[in-house]
Amino acid sequence: MRWLITNRNIEGDGFGTSQADLTYWTLIAPDLHLDVLASWQQRSADEFKQLLIQAADQFPSPFGVAPENQKHVCLFIHGFNVSWTGAMNTYGNVASELFDGPGSLGELVSFDWPSKGALLGYLPDRAEARKTGDDLTEVLSELYDWMSFKQQQTAKNTDDACKAKTSIIAHSMGNYALEYAMNAVWTRKNMPLLVSLLQEVLMVAADVDNDLFRAGESVSHGDGEGLANLSYRITALFTGRDNVLGASAGLKHFGKRRLGRAGLDRTYPVPDNVWDIDCSTILNPAIGGIEIHSEYFALGETVCYNLMRAILQGVDRSLLINSDLVPASFARVQSPG
Repeated sequence: MRWLITNRNIEGDGFGTSQADLTYWTLIAPDLHLDVLASWQQRSADEFKQLLIQAADQFPSPFGVAPENQKHVCLFIHGFNVSWTGAMNTYGNVASELFDGPGSLGELVSFDWPSKGALLGYLPDRAEARKTGDDLTEVLSELYDWMSFKQQQTAKNTDDACKAKTSIIAHSMGNYALEYAMNAVWTRKNMPLLVSLLQEVLMVAADVDNDLFRAGESVSHGDGEGLANLSYRITALFTGRDNVLGASAGLKHFGKRRLGRAGLDRTYPVPDNVWDIDCSTILNPAIGGIEIHSEYFALGETVCYNLMRAILQGVDRSLLINSDLVPASFARVQSPG
């Protein structure tokens, strides 16, 4: 199944670059083109939720399979400079590589926002991503309430346990919207500690400051505290080859590097559940310029997709570091988790 939540306006036979109210969609048939509006059936928010719950209810019981084989309901948030067609192409790539066939990780939901789809729209995209954070907050808040309800049910009867892990893959400026939304949810829910709304968060080429988690383990209203406190594990994939993020640092936060280009700023304490991986040597060496920014999701990037799969499956950090999936140049050995 293909799933779409979007706050883009409807335009022609697809979606445009202006913000509108959130709408919810499912693909009518699996062989249809994702970037054609007629391929999608609009659903009400409640109908979409119930269909997704029904799909997740078909997953194996968490008590009957190994943790790495448990299925996910995963949200994919695209980055900047992505038209409707580009967003659907990337979503389709990720879905086909990780969420289709016998090795499917579960269900992948696209959270699509109105990126301008042009390099000159970079700064306007940041404004749209910030406004999108409000809509993403509503989606994640609803997920939080549902997960809390399932925990209460499970406490009474383990047969009612949730069968799905929840995770997020965010790319580029999509991480800016995610950062804002997770902080808003955390604040709205009275800053709960030791509550995992999300099992795994993959921050890919994240267009956010690399000191995002500078508050460490303390509670001090830092930018990344909602993310860190509502997630079991956060993994940032980065490469110094990303010139798009090199330009981004100069356009926005002067003197502060991008997480997706430089990795975590380790002059600050980093929460134990946050780590990073330098993907410079596993991404296609023939790709450069602007293309490297999205190369993580290109079809055929087998090593990168295998790494993402292992992370989403919850493979321990120490095992990943000592495997062929993490580049040999990776030297930031952290505690297992």
